[in-house]
Amino acid sequence: MRTSFTSESCKESQLNSLNPQSWLQVERGKLSKFSSQSSTSSSPSIESFIKVPEPPVQPFFKPGNYVEVLAQIHEELESCSPQERSNLYLFQYQLFKGLGEAKLMRRSLRSAWLKGSTVYEKIVFGAWLKFERQGEELISDLLATCGKCAQESGPIEVSSEFDIDRSSSSHETVSMMNGNHILRSVSFKIGDEEIVCDRQKIASLSAPFHAMLNGCFSESLCEHIDLSENNISPLGFRAISKFSMTGGLNEESPNVLLEMLFFANKFCCERLKDACERKLASLVSSRDDAVELMECALQENSPVLAASCLQVFLQDLPDCLNDDRVVEIFSHANKQEKMIMAGSASFSLYCLLSEVAMNLDPQSDKSACFLDQLVESAETNRQQLLAFHQLGCVRLLRKEYDEAERLFEAALNAGHIYSVSGLARLGHIRGHRLWAYDKLSSVISSGTPLGWMYLERSLCCEGDKRWEDLEKATELDPTLTYPYMYRAATLMRKQNVQAALAEINRILGFKLASECLELRFCFYLALENYQAAICDVQAILTLSPDYRMFEGRVAASQLRTLVREHVENWTAADCWLQLYDRWSSVDDTGSLSVIYQMLESDAAKGVLYFRQSLLLLRLNCPEAAMRSLQLARQHASTEHERLVYEGWILYDTGHCNEGLQKAEESINIKKSFEAFFLKAYALADSSMDPSCSSTVISLLEEALKCPSDRLRKGQILL
Repeated sequence: MRTSFTSESCKESQLNSLNPQSWLQVERGKLSKFSSQSSTSSSPSIESFIKVPEPPVQPFFKPGNYVEVLAQIHEELESCSPQERSNLYLFQYQLFKGLGEAKLMRRSLRSAWLKGSTVYEKIVFGAWLKFERQGEELISDLLATCGKCAQESGPIEVSSEFDIDRSSSSHETVSMMNGNHILRSVSFKIGDEEIVCDRQKIASLSAPFHAMLNGCFSESLCEHIDLSENNISPLGFRAISKFSMTGGLNEESPNVLLEMLFFANKFCCERLKDACERKLASLVSSRDDAVELMECALQENSPVLAASCLQVFLQDLPDCLNDDRVVEIFSHANKQEKMIMAGSASFSLYCLLSEVAMNLDPQSDKSACFLDQLVESAETNRQQLLAFHQLGCVRLLRKEYDEAERLFEAALNAGHIYSVSGLARLGHIRGHRLWAYDKLSSVISSGTPLGWMYLERSLCCEGDKRWEDLEKATELDPTLTYPYMYRAATLMRKQNVQAALAEINRILGFKLASECLELRFCFYLALENYQAAICDVQAILTLSPDYRMFEGRVAASQLRTLVREHVENWTAADCWLQLYDRWSSVDDTGSLSVIYQMLESDAAKGVLYFRQSLLLLRLNCPEAAMRSLQLARQHASTEHERLVYEGWILYDTGHCNEGLQKAEESINIKKSFEAFFLKAYALADSSMDPSCSSTVISLLEEALKCPSDRLRKGQILL
């Protein structure tokens, strides 16, 4: 998910009148340290800002044993029917989401799209991939310059994906006698007009018409039949008559096609209905069209038209969820309407919709409505446990505690052990801390204990018991950020400054988490170490330019502006010296901060953004790294430099051959260290031939002959 849940305790806590500007908008050195501030002081204590909110209950699938479940899915994928594969890949995606593995998540989505056995699955997973690739239009453009089409998961021609129903055979032609005359024609009265038709051609449209015109009904002996009360216009019926003769439709207007569709559905004219809805489906080009025609499609049981409208909605995510008309369609669809709209992919559809809605606002009515639909669409045990847990998380955020408890219980009973965390939080909220503690202790003792179990239990106790549980949580899962943050904040309040910094640095040494940088930023403010504080806030802004601190109340960019008043300005030479010093000592956070500051000057921004991207990749921040690479391309000072950045963009998104092509184009213009370096990397990654290793080595040797700074060349020597 792009937006994580906010914890309940974080929402409940209030900063009252505290304002971080109060201890920044003063001259440097005039603030007393938090340790010496009096509790009766009129100015706010900075200790009040050193807060560690409880981590939220995440709306992810988190099994007790990831390896076992992933292996099981792998086995099932090898033996299952083609119709089951997409659902298995979707569940694999949910597993990787719980692990935070973005690349593996996207790979699973792509597999679900590739293995889709129905048009509905292709529509849903194609739109999901597009949603995940927001902001990557540049990559498509770059691939196009390399002669490769990137729209593999784009919109499909819906009508061509549905088989034409040829089961309704033409009825046997029977000539009726009226005295000595053969009734070969019949005229239908529509209002004041009469339309003469071939009796047997009209009879062949459906069984009801065949019975009417050739059976024992009085109409079989009539030359004139009144159809004025059937909501069809003369223009529409003429088109029907032509269809009966030719089997095809002319260029009719959408309104006439709708008339014909309603008429065909009423009189069971399956071939006519199919032709009309396919023609209408090809005309759906905007959201307004889709809203209007989806209603007709659901009313008239027209799956081709409904699927076409669905594709228009989903290709416009997330914007279409700001349209109340679209939300109304998805929120109130009954079981039959969901089958018409999404077929067997209803669960996948509402998985996508609920994820997008939760990214926008997990507490919104639309999030709750879509998850309600997800629960209703769930058929297998796996689908149910995921749907129950996700809806339970949203109900918890909305403070609908009774309903949240019921859902977490249902998920737990379905086998989702992580849902016990939701039940424990509810017990905590209701003042039943001992019950929550015992519940978690039972889970810990009944199976293989996991880090999150001890973390959750720590929230039910205080003092040494909490500390012990958090230590155990870190031992079992070192990637959990909350234990480090809690221990560091506790040590800081006890004025054990060095121990507090050492604790938060433990996690920042291998995981650059914005919330951990924010906490350390607060520590440095408490110590009036403004140089270190600005380093952390600039690193935060590099990771997320729109980041907001102090429970979302203050923009990080605003705090940076305030802190800068308390630090000395560096010259361009100072910045380069600082960068070399920090890069050499592998101080990645410090390097990010220096580059951020240098980008405000008139320095060569392309080179700086590129260096920034390399740091971010090393820190496992791929989204921020890609943003920096795109900025590097935008600010490239020369053509050969731009080609190198384009090559790295393609390489980092898995297009090795295209990255190699860009490197060669750059070298043809000018031999450079970066171009040879890129070519070596791309060649090594794209070729399975062991003999290419000598070529890679020679390319790196060529790179070393080109001008570049020592730090970049040091990467080759390493």
